[in-house]
Amino acid sequence: MTQDIPRPQRRYVRVLSIAGSDSGGGAGIQADLKTFAALGCYGMTAITALTAQNTQGVRAIHGVPPDMLRAQIDAVVEDIGVDAVKIGMLHAPEVVQVVADAIRRHRLPNVVLDPVMVATSGDRLIAEDTVGTLVRELFPLATLVTPNLDEGGWLLGRQITGEDELDAAAGDLLALGARAVLLKGGHLPGERVVDLLALPGGARHRLASARIATHNGHGTGCTLSSAIAAHLARGFPLVQAAQAARAYILGAIAAGADVHTGQGHGPLNHGYAPVAQLVL
Repeated sequence: MTQDIPRPQRRYVRVLSIAGSDSGGGAGIQADLKTFAALGCYGMTAITALTAQNTQGVRAIHGVPPDMLRAQIDAVVEDIGVDAVKIGMLHAPEVVQVVADAIRRHRLPNVVLDPVMVATSGDRLIAEDTVGTLVRELFPLATLVTPNLDEGGWLLGRQITGEDELDAAAGDLLALGARAVLLKGGHLPGERVVDLLALPGGARHRLASARIATHNGHGTGCTLSSAIAAHLARGFPLVQAAQAARAYILGAIAAGADVHTGQGHGPLNHGYAPVAQLVL
């Protein structure tokens, strides 16, 4: 009588987004899930807030109670497991605390923190008293923090107005407790976009590309941080994950540059070159 040999368990590459929902589908949880799927990962969510928004702006924000957020994270982690985490909109100090506690309690790996403060439309998405809690609780726990220039300036209490200021600003963000920083320079004028990846010990990597002319930039920051988390989940080292994520987002911007969606800032084309879902 032959004995059945157990088959090795196979699973997907798993990425959890802890962020707000965008009813217009271009940013937030919706952009994160599209990005995870496009890069061959299995996406999961813990929703921090519901927003009523479209390509023209944010009409309303309804925060999810902290206990419900905690329950979402616990339910996903305790059953399915997590290979990387992307954190987006955290609108209140108690929400930040729930997320920080969950990262510690579950020892969540490969945490990418996008400190979302202002939407592409200019609408404010975070209470002012949340910023200090975000820095104190989450910066030391994140593998990478990915502010744009407006967010970096808010965190540092000064404007960042030129490419020559990126090094000093990134260094000051590291001094706030971040383990690594990707300071995104897309808001600077000019024909090229320069992002600066700053690592502990003084290592710096400038990531530059030609600017793509488009009005469809809604969700760019969400998509980039999600793509970095997806590549970290797939086993890429941090520098390579940032480079690969940036290549993906440039392709998504270019593929959706002339597509008309809504009357304001349209979304990227997240699914322009999908990767088959990876199974380990």
